[in-house]
Amino acid sequence: MRKHLESVLTMGMIIAIIISNAGKIINDGLALDKLRSSVLRLHILANSDSDYDQKMKLKVRDAILESGILRGASDMEEAERIAESRLEDIEMLAEITLEDNGCYLPVHASIEDHVFDEREYEDITMPSGNYRALRIEIGKAGGHNWWCVMYPPLCIPAACEVAEDKETEKEFFDDKEMDILEKPQKYRVRFAIWDKIKEIKQAKKNKQEKQDDTADYCA
Repeated sequence: MRKHLESVLTMGMIIAIIISNAGKIINDGLALDKLRSSVLRLHILANSDSDYDQKMKLKVRDAILESGILRGASDMEEAERIAESRLEDIEMLAEITLEDNGCYLPVHASIEDHVFDEREYEDITMPSGNYRALRIEIGKAGGHNWWCVMYPPLCIPAACEVAEDKETEKEFFDDKEMDILEKPQKYRVRFAIWDKIKEIKQAKKNKQEKQDDTADYCA
């Protein structure tokens, strides 16, 4: 009985906290959705975790970034359209790069939705969640992956490394989005609540659509 009462009180406190912070949760959640929808991730999967395959992954990374394939894109939608129209070129570039280094593995490129964990890069942290991504799979794609933000073009090749373009960050992200990227600890709880609310709403919507389809079939 006591444990049940404690559980009820705890749940009540959680609900009270959510209600009292509803405005912040909604505002921050909408900013999160905007950020996610304005970014095209680059996701490269190595053939395996061997040192050689991991080096080949980085060779492909450098070639893709140096190609400037999305140069001139004015927004996320245009960047995705350009990438979609040039998937075969991207595959060819990656395969030629591999061949130049004595590696003869096939490469598959695609644009797709992908759920990413929270990822830290230099001094920014991309929130977890679903993003559109240019996904490049080398060979069996069984090795550790490498990721970056391809649009806005935050990653620029610099010698043998990839550097973060700070000026580009300020150009493409507003003050709120920069705060999210630079101070993730402020938002994790609110983002988790926001995503859970959306998950529940989507589950209810799917259930209702299934019921409607069943009703139409029975009619």
